[in-house]
Amino acid sequence: MNYHLAEINIARMKGVNIDDPIMQEFVDNLDVINGLAESSPGFVWRLKDESDNATDINPYNDEQVIVNVSVWEDIESLKQFTYHSHHTDFMKRRKEWFHHYGNHYYAMWWLPESEVPSLEEAVARLTHLQEHGLSDHAFTFKKLFSQPTES
Repeated sequence: MNYHLAEINIARMKGVNIDDPIMQEFVDNLDVINGLAESSPGFVWRLKDESDNATDINPYNDEQVIVNVSVWEDIESLKQFTYHSHHTDFMKRRKEWFHHYGNHYYAMWWLPESEVPSLEEAVARLTHLQEHGLSDHAFTFKKLFSQPTES
């Protein structure tokens, strides 16, 4: 069986919601960054609604928390997009728009390449990482886990 890499990341906005003026520059660049992700080598899928982003998807029942879920062919593809593309410019400015969010604000895991994660699964993976630490169930770039192997 072949696997893809899924990831979830969340952030607590400094604005009261996505329409707060403090969030304007971030919002103005969502389409650019989402388009960059979709055109990046190794990109497979991302969570989005009819507005073509996920800012209205609210699994935490909190208007200040936004969520992103995506699937990539491999770790290197996600790493390239995250840390070596225009996306990096926004990562460096994260503190302008978002509060610090605990020990882990993102998680990654392997899933069969024919699947995409449900929002519930993605949230559960991040919660598991926050409560139990790094494992092959949910991990970060700080400690990577290899794809599952057939036994």
